[in-house]
Amino acid sequence: MPNTSPAAGPAVHPVEAGPPGTGDSSGSTVTVIVAGLCNLGISIAKAAAGLIGGSGAMLSEAAHSLADTVTEVLLWLSLRRSTRPADDTHPFGHGRERYVWALLASFATFVGGAVFSVNDGVRTLTGGGKEPGGQALSYLVLGVAFVLESVSLARTVRQVRGEAGQLGVSRRRYLRLTPDTAVRAVYLEDVAALIGLLLAFGGLLCSRLTGSEVWDGCASLLIGALLARVAVVLARANGSLLIGRALPQSAEDRIAGALRELPQVRQVVDLVTLVHGPQDILVAAKVAFESPATAHDVELACEQAERVIRAALPAVSRVYLDPTPGRPAAGQDPGPGEGESGSGSVI
Repeated sequence: MPNTSPAAGPAVHPVEAGPPGTGDSSGSTVTVIVAGLCNLGISIAKAAAGLIGGSGAMLSEAAHSLADTVTEVLLWLSLRRSTRPADDTHPFGHGRERYVWALLASFATFVGGAVFSVNDGVRTLTGGGKEPGGQALSYLVLGVAFVLESVSLARTVRQVRGEAGQLGVSRRRYLRLTPDTAVRAVYLEDVAALIGLLLAFGGLLCSRLTGSEVWDGCASLLIGALLARVAVVLARANGSLLIGRALPQSAEDRIAGALRELPQVRQVVDLVTLVHGPQDILVAAKVAFESPATAHDVELACEQAERVIRAALPAVSRVYLDPTPGRPAAGQDPGPGEGESGSGSVI
């Protein structure tokens, strides 16, 4: 059996696997640390304003920013723990652990941000809120918070723009499909924080001009709705990756095409892919090889097929091929041993 490998075409990097070189998560780690430090600074500034001015609302906002800091800590843990190597207990590695901690971070956003903001808004509208003091200091703190959140967002936008550019996709598509959930979480939280600060400023200003706390309560309700939306988006994305998400059909077709181009392969009976994390994709396929072929011929063909798949999609980290009888074409009776290879569709 010849041992020549056909050209698999230029390597592609699906957005669902992230850009090349993201497996170490170093860029995402820096992004998360910058966001965490900014949120911690914002929390301290709001707490100082609340204590000096006697404002319960600002103290509550300090608790909200502290919850955001906890979220960044969880995201940092997700990046650190997901890079641990495979062992006997976890043979496929710990890549998916990043989605466990990221899912917990989305819950922290919901509980620490959305629930509190809605509760604070309801208390204000029903007359249970406290009269804020030291509004000038509150404006100053909101300005400082806006600057710090902008610094964090600028860092995240640079990373998103660079990685989306490497993949040749829009930033919107990258944020929707990237398996690097830490970047997505920090981006959405920073955008929501800036919008929330504008809403809080508007609520304070309108309350001062009109003498009514209704505006402040409405701002809190809008902030709560915004944070709830962010939490739901993050939870759905992390849940999908935690359950197990396949590559897009175009990428699977490319893998199947690379296999069919091998002279030893007669048919690709079934093919599945699974995203474990950035630059960590599993490929499993049932393949019918040309016969007659010895066991050694099949072994060589499998090794060659693995090289071709990884040349086509460098993000593939594991390839499992199952030599199996081919399936007959439609209307053709199965030959001896054919049509018994299990479920799946012919690729």
